[in-house]
Amino acid sequence: MEEKVLIIDFGSQYTQLIARRLRELNVFSEIHPCTNIPKPDADCKAVILSGSPFSVNDGILPDVDLKAFRGKYPLLGVCYGAQLLAKQNGGNVTASKTREYGRAKLKVVDDNILFNDIPLGSQVWMSHGDTIQTIPSNFKVIASTDSVNVAAFKIDNEPTYAIQFHPEVTHSTDGKTLLHNFIKNVAGLSQSWTPTHFIDTTVSELKVKLGSDKVLIGLSGGVDSSVAAVLMKQAVGENLFGIFIDNGLLRKNEFEQVLHAYKNMGLNVLGVNAKKRFLDELKGISDPEKKRKTIGRVFIEVFDEEAKKIKEVKWLVQGTIYPDVIESLSVKGPSATIKSHHNVGGLPEKMDLKIVEPLRMLFKDEVRAVGTALGIDSIILNRHPFPGPGLAIRILGDITEQKTQILQDADDIFISELKDKNLYESVWQAGAIFLPIQSVGVMGDERTYEHVICLRAVTSVDGMTADFCHLPHEFLGHVANRIINEVRGINRVVYDISSKPPATIEWE
Repeated sequence: MEEKVLIIDFGSQYTQLIARRLRELNVFSEIHPCTNIPKPDADCKAVILSGSPFSVNDGILPDVDLKAFRGKYPLLGVCYGAQLLAKQNGGNVTASKTREYGRAKLKVVDDNILFNDIPLGSQVWMSHGDTIQTIPSNFKVIASTDSVNVAAFKIDNEPTYAIQFHPEVTHSTDGKTLLHNFIKNVAGLSQSWTPTHFIDTTVSELKVKLGSDKVLIGLSGGVDSSVAAVLMKQAVGENLFGIFIDNGLLRKNEFEQVLHAYKNMGLNVLGVNAKKRFLDELKGISDPEKKRKTIGRVFIEVFDEEAKKIKEVKWLVQGTIYPDVIESLSVKGPSATIKSHHNVGGLPEKMDLKIVEPLRMLFKDEVRAVGTALGIDSIILNRHPFPGPGLAIRILGDITEQKTQILQDADDIFISELKDKNLYESVWQAGAIFLPIQSVGVMGDERTYEHVICLRAVTSVDGMTADFCHLPHEFLGHVANRIINEVRGINRVVYDISSKPPATIEWE
C-alpha cells in the first residue's frame, strides 16, 4: 500500500509546488482538479486544499463539499483552501482594501504542532485578494501577521488546519518545515516514498500488468525515454524492443554515441539511419510548424515500418511525466494545443497498441533521481534538454544537408568547450542557432560573405522561465574564434542575451 496525500487543485499557479515539496519529503502526492475530485481510497492519508486565483465569493469554482474529508482525514487548507473552510462554516471572507501580496512576518504563533520549530518573525509569502475577517467559534486562530489577523487557524477536535500564506514557495523560509509538520505531526505519514521504493513498486506492478507481452519503446537519447527503457527492462527483460531513429537532425556524432551507450546499458535497441528520408521530406520547408509536422509524420512512418518487423508487440511505452498529466486534468481543462512535434503522438492509433506510461507520476527531477538509482550513465542523465524536432528548429529557414553540417560542427565546438571548461553542469540548456542571414567579413586578404551563428545558453529550474547565462566573455570569445576558424562557411558569431519571457529558449 502506497501512502499518499490528495491535493485538491483550485487553480493556483503554485499547486505543482505543493506536490513537489511533499515529494522532497518522501511523501507521494497526487493532484486532482476541484472539478473532478476522486473518492479517497485506502491509500489516502491526508488532504491539502490549494490556493486559487479566484475568490470564494464569486461563484466561479464549484462549492466543494468538504464533509467527505473533514474529521476523516488530516486536512490542510492553503490560502483559498483556508477561506473556503472558513466560509463554509459561517466565517466571513471579504475582499481586502489592499491586495495582500508579498513577504510578511509571523507576529503571533500559538501552536506547537503545525508550527513546531517555526520561530516568531519567520517570513511567509502572501498572495490573496480576499481575507478572512471572522471565523466560527470552534475555529482557533493559531498565527497572525501585522496585516493579517487570521493567518492560520485550527478547527477544534479534528485534525484540520488552514493557513492564508503559501508554504510551498521558497519565499516562505520555513514553509517546508510547516509541510513536514503537517505530514509527520498531524498525518503521521512514514515518509517512505523514495526513488528505490518507486522502482521496486513500479517494476512489480509492470510485471503483473504486462506479463510475457512484447513491449516497444521509441528512444531519443533524452532522459525520460532512457529512464523509462531501463525501468521497463527490469520488468519485461528481453521482451522490450527499442527503436532509435537518426533523423539527420541530431547533434554531431550523437546517434553513434547514444546508441553505444544504450547497448552498454544492456538495452535491445535497433538503430535506424533515416537521415536522407527526413532531409528529402523537409526540402524547401521554412515554416517552423510545417517543419514540426513533417518531422512528426515521417517519424511515425519510419517507426511503424520498423515496428512491423517485430511480431506480436502489444504495448507501446510513452515517456509521459507528471506535469503532462496535471496539465491534461487542470481546473481550466485540457490544454488546447498538443505540441505537433510530440514524436509518438499518432503511433498508438496507427499501430493499435496499448499504452504504458511508467513515469507518469514523476516530476522531471524525480525522473533523474530514479535514473541515478537505476545506475544510468551520467552522459544520459545530465544531458541538456534537446527539442523533439532537433536541429530543424535551430536552422532558421529551409533545411539543407550543408546547413545541418555547419550547425552540427558549430554546436559541437560550443558544447565541448562548455564541458571542457566545467560550465556544462551550470547551464540548463545550450546550443547554436543557424541564422538565415549572411554578413560581410574579411579572412586573410579576401572579403567574405558568409553565414552567422548565434550561441544560446540559459539557466532555469524547469524551463518555464529562463535567464540568459552570464558566460565569461573570454570563454565566448574563445568559442567564437574556434567556430570562425574551424567551421567553413561561418564568419560571424553572436550571443543571445534575451530571457524567457519575453523570448523563448528556442528561436522557433
